[in-house]
Amino acid sequence: MNNMTMSLGGAIVLALDIYAIYSTLNSRSSPLSKVLWTVFILLLPIFGFLVWLLFGPRSVD
Repeated sequence: MNNMTMSLGGAIVLALDIYAIYSTLNSRSSPLSKVLWTVFILLLPIFGFLVWLLFGPRSVD
């Protein structure tokens, strides 16, 4: 893989993680839940995002 492809992949993961964190912080979950989800997403960016996508809190509409 060339460097441009890897950089694009990293940028996509970063954008998805930022979206997940933003959505989590705007949810109606408890503050502790928000902190735990945010830490989980930051520590495990790809796996954390996928788990959040399936089980995480949703943002307020």
